[in-house]
Amino acid sequence: MNKPNLLVVIILSLLFLSCGGNTGTKKKYFSIKTDANTTKYKLGETLKASIDNPKNVQIDSVLFFLETTKKRANSEYSYEEKIDTERLGKHVLKAVVYFDGKEEEVYKKITFLNNQSPKLYKYKVIAEYPHDQEAFTQGLEFYGDTLYESTGKNGFSSLRKTAYKTGKVLSKVAVDKQYFAEGITIIDNKILQLTWRGKEGFIYELESLKKTGTFAYNQSKEGWGLCNDGTHIYKSDGTEKIWVLDPKNLSEKKYIEVTTHAKIKSKFNELEWVDGKIYANTWQKDGIAVINPKNGALEAVIDLSGLREKVTQHDNLDVLNGIAYKKDTQQLFVTGKNWGTLFEIEIIK
Repeated sequence: MNKPNLLVVIILSLLFLSCGGNTGTKKKYFSIKTDANTTKYKLGETLKASIDNPKNVQIDSVLFFLETTKKRANSEYSYEEKIDTERLGKHVLKAVVYFDGKEEEVYKKITFLNNQSPKLYKYKVIAEYPHDQEAFTQGLEFYGDTLYESTGKNGFSSLRKTAYKTGKVLSKVAVDKQYFAEGITIIDNKILQLTWRGKEGFIYELESLKKTGTFAYNQSKEGWGLCNDGTHIYKSDGTEKIWVLDPKNLSEKKYIEVTTHAKIKSKFNELEWVDGKIYANTWQKDGIAVINPKNGALEAVIDLSGLREKVTQHDNLDVLNGIAYKKDTQQLFVTGKNWGTLFEIEIIK
């Protein structure tokens, strides 16, 4: 049998590839262009985009999509949208161009930012209370006068009820040593507790601390902090996203992205719901971020510098983490990982 000429095989292969034989690519006729090639917009500004058509292909119509909002382009195939009620953070503007009985989808990555820099608040210590120095605090929340706490680290994680004025642990359940426990929140007489990289959370009875179920994370890979407004449950995962969970099955159904006037922020740890805002510890930062839950705007930062120096210093002392709001008396409490003190503080705006 005659073997095929190697040169002929190479030539045929090149011809096949040049015709798009198995490249899996499709030639694009169009792209989205924005005014001055801008990709970042602040609240109050107007996003203006149009279809770039360098080959002057005859276009029949164009549809633009910003998340779930659909808008038919005008006669010039352009798009305008004032940024006002949109979620801040990263978006993709999509256009579907219809031409010659065909259609082509093109995309443009854009970012929406807040239009004001975060306000800076300070604090005043109102009172100090004992806190278990061995507690690696991951979650903190009041229910009545009882302070519930989640502690972390594999082999040492727990869920506990404490008397906040004395620091006494009233009851405690251990978390399986394979899990590193994280934030908690209390809703509908249930305690929800996250695990860090276990990809699931736990459900407990409020009074008995008996574990009654679990829930999966779905889209996010980690669990950091939890809080709720009585209806919606919010979950941080270490990224810029704070997820809004479905209260029925605790799945992640949508998210906000925490954003300043200049950039998107991340690493939000323990969460607390305070007067319509999300208060969040930022990992390894001595402060609390005040976040608008509607659009993700980082509206203020509470500077808690110097608070760590007020606790007993020891080798295992770790970062600020733990926010608890006593709604009935409007008292705000904070602590940290392996801190021997729980602080009641007043925010000075």
